[in-house]
Amino acid sequence: MNARILVVAALSALLAAAPSAHAAPSAQAERETEQLIQALGRSGCEFERNGSWYGAAQAQEHLRKKLAYLRKRGLADTAELFIERGASQSSFSGQPYHVRCGGAAATTSAAWLQAKLVQLRAAKP
Repeated sequence: MNARILVVAALSALLAAAPSAHAAPSAQAERETEQLIQALGRSGCEFERNGSWYGAAQAQEHLRKKLAYLRKRGLADTAELFIERGASQSSFSGQPYHVRCGGAAATTSAAWLQAKLVQLRAAKP
């Protein structure tokens, strides 16, 4: 009986240590996520994270880094998951990100990106 427990424990440890295989995101998911990041970069809007406002180019760079981190771990297989897991709040502070365009009131980045995703999908032929 003890030998069986040791075998199960050893197999469990090997499985836990093995790198997990992640399915690559679909071409559509990659395209949509990239389009969202580009839309923010072209928007001229400001991006707030952890209490500081940044220009659209800096926001774009930051979100690309977060996307790379998530994709490496298989955690952003759709544009929606990217928004939810990487583009909505700081992984450091847990505070939500915000987007402010011109004189309009700031909105959460999640709401801004979700609205942009709806627009992108509606414009698709």
